[in-house]
Amino acid sequence: MVLWEIGIRYPEYLEEPDRSLIMAILELKGVTKDFGGLRAVDNVSFKVQEGEIFGLIGPNGAGKTTIFNLIHNVYTPTSGDIIFAGRSIKGLKTHQICRLGIARTFQIVKPLGRLSVLDNVAVSAFLRTDNVRDAKTLAQEVLNFTGLTSVAHMPAKGLPIGIRKRLEIARALATQPRLLLLDETSAGLNPTELEEAIALIKKIREKGITILIIEHIMKVIMSISDRIHAINFGVTIAEGPPEMVAKDPKVIEAYLGEAYA
Repeated sequence: MVLWEIGIRYPEYLEEPDRSLIMAILELKGVTKDFGGLRAVDNVSFKVQEGEIFGLIGPNGAGKTTIFNLIHNVYTPTSGDIIFAGRSIKGLKTHQICRLGIARTFQIVKPLGRLSVLDNVAVSAFLRTDNVRDAKTLAQEVLNFTGLTSVAHMPAKGLPIGIRKRLEIARALATQPRLLLLDETSAGLNPTELEEAIALIKKIREKGITILIIEHIMKVIMSISDRIHAINFGVTIAEGPPEMVAKDPKVIEAYLGEAYA
């Protein structure tokens, strides 16, 4: 089953995966990033398996968003390598990485304020087509999927934070990703919006899209992640299933606090 039935067919990698053939879709190998004398990421390695939700946690300033920026080549690693679907993407341009199938959201959402919600998503759809009608058709399907149909023709600049966060996800999905990087998409949401965000993330995974997520809200990260990788001061301190990471003394000390002990 393709993700959206619209004329533009999604690549085969969005078909329901054969779980017996699951492989690492993303691998970081000893990735380090220095900014002058500051080492923001220090020899971090992990693998994200095809079809899973992989959580990345750590205190503020731990290097989480820097890792996203390294994957998308906003920054180039000082050393180490990043492998996506069996090939190195280190040094590729950001738009090339997106075209390969890695999309991302940002902590601070900045939609194109003067454009409608529909047109914001259509802009992203142009990564895969140069036909205006096809782009708008895909955008509408994405809005249906993400629950934004009712605001499709509203200007993006007037939207509340919960809708803008959802629009950010919709824009990323319109690029037809194989891997989706979510950067604190639940921040600032009220309890109802939080439940809706969790449901949407699970729904995206059910469509065969692998998710790498940064999140500070423990209700979200612990309830949806298959595995979690924790870092502090740019260094890996734990990795494993959520229940195991939550009990790790280093994670409790650096991030979770005694409530999780």
